[in-house]
Amino acid sequence: MSLQQDVMTALKEAMKAKDQTALTALRAVKSAILLAKTESGAGDELTEEQELKLLQKQVKQRKDSAAVFIEQGREDLAEPELAEAEVISQFLPEALSEEEIEKVVVATIEQTGAEGMKDMGKVMGIVSKQLAGQADGKTISSIVKAKLA
Repeated sequence: MSLQQDVMTALKEAMKAKDQTALTALRAVKSAILLAKTESGAGDELTEEQELKLLQKQVKQRKDSAAVFIEQGREDLAEPELAEAEVISQFLPEALSEEEIEKVVVATIEQTGAEGMKDMGKVMGIVSKQLAGQADGKTISSIVKAKLA
């Protein structure tokens, strides 16, 4: 099943369960999918990579919003954002642990012969493609920096 079909199924279940948090999150994902499909140059269907990026963006937006709300002392506004991020995250592949990410980074550094921060972009590009949907860019970046420093 495609992501859109999975989201529609989950949306129907959320409606039956009267789960407002899930409804809000799933409607946002559905809207983002439709928007991505109507962009110029996009085909009828999104690739798996495009779907992963779309979902990651949705989760990141909510986590960033929650961080801002918490920083401002508004936990009442942060909680729904985090709950929505959790709902959307269920459509992403299982996230890797930092140790697993570190193994991939070390292997990539050895494979490319990277020797310092000047090669960070090359390593980041390879690792980000390899771990698409399984790790966020911030975590990958911090591990790559630590290994190349």
